[in-house]
Amino acid sequence: MATVQLVRESEVAETLETSPRSPEAKLGMKVEDLWDVQEPQLSATEKLNACFESIPVSAFPSGTSSQVVEIKSDTSLAEAVKILADNKILSAPVLDVDAPEDATWMDRYIGVVEFSGIAIWILHQARLGTLGPEDASATSGNFFEALTSSEFYKNMKVRDISGSFRWVPFLALQQSNSFLTMLLLLSKYKMKSVPVIALGDGKIDSIITQSAVIHMLAECAGLQWFESWGTKKLSEIGLPSMSHNHIIKVYEEEPVLQAFKLMRKKRIGAVPVVESDGRKAVGNISLRDVHFLLTAPEIYRDYRSITAKNFLTAVRSYLKEHHETSPMLSGMITCTKDHTIKELILKLDSEKIHRIYVVDDAGNLEGVITLRDVISRLVHEPPGYFGDFFDGVLPWPQNSRV
Repeated sequence: MATVQLVRESEVAETLETSPRSPEAKLGMKVEDLWDVQEPQLSATEKLNACFESIPVSAFPSGTSSQVVEIKSDTSLAEAVKILADNKILSAPVLDVDAPEDATWMDRYIGVVEFSGIAIWILHQARLGTLGPEDASATSGNFFEALTSSEFYKNMKVRDISGSFRWVPFLALQQSNSFLTMLLLLSKYKMKSVPVIALGDGKIDSIITQSAVIHMLAECAGLQWFESWGTKKLSEIGLPSMSHNHIIKVYEEEPVLQAFKLMRKKRIGAVPVVESDGRKAVGNISLRDVHFLLTAPEIYRDYRSITAKNFLTAVRSYLKEHHETSPMLSGMITCTKDHTIKELILKLDSEKIHRIYVVDDAGNLEGVITLRDVISRLVHEPPGYFGDFFDGVLPWPQNSRV
């Protein structure tokens, strides 16, 4: 089980002194300048709120926001899965091929399609409902090979499953909106990513993800405002907020499909795989791993059932064979409550993971901390802050769900 390695303050300072300032660090310096002029009686969080409220989204370094990958509405499910997998992204906006050239962004896009939505929709059509350990044999390698070679999978269009989209079309930011608005949407309002709309041409200019924000924070290590907040222990700032009793998990002998169904149902990005007789985790399965079921079904050919444990074993072997890097190869990345928020951010950024599990001295799960949890401890929502935003600043799609 991998654990967080402590980062010495001298190492961070040396890196900052010898390396050229990154765009993210330059943004951090803007926060630093604003931090210095805040009222001294304000708390650290109140100061940060004021700083981020003064910075527009347009200041976010374009190099850290995700490349905008769009999927056309007449793309087949098979092609959509390949696009998502090749670009190593979990979701993409769907462009309506029938929309006129001068369409507004709300008419140009029909929603955001996700890996998990495609997989669960396909399995629903295959009449696979709730799965228990006794049903694992229903999902052998042969099952997925037959499914992904079927005409149904190859010919069904993305627009045909639009009812499974999370956003209809979706919530977006303008470049003039504040950094605080963006951070709150990514934390309190549970958005994994936020499209930024260029209103002049009605298209998505960039997509800001939770991971990009964490990378920005990691690049700000050593700055006064970051250190005043980041050197606190996790236990001091109320993390983990979720105890071991509330962690959504799967047991190693359960079908791996149950893991993905739980993620979809609970709207979470990953679940730990735990031993059948205890609280120790043997691995982690995330939404990004769902593509291994649909893009490489041959790796399960020798398995009579694809349990969560078999899935981990097969995917790790596949990654090693193809010399691919993946968080799954690192095993369980863990920390303790005594680590600082800075150590946590640096580990999340360096390992390119979206969550870290908190364990006790015996290695038992005590909780989980996600990117959203980290961002939520950075800022807070002032009373009535989003009243004008939801009601007037941006058009709110009639069928949207937050």
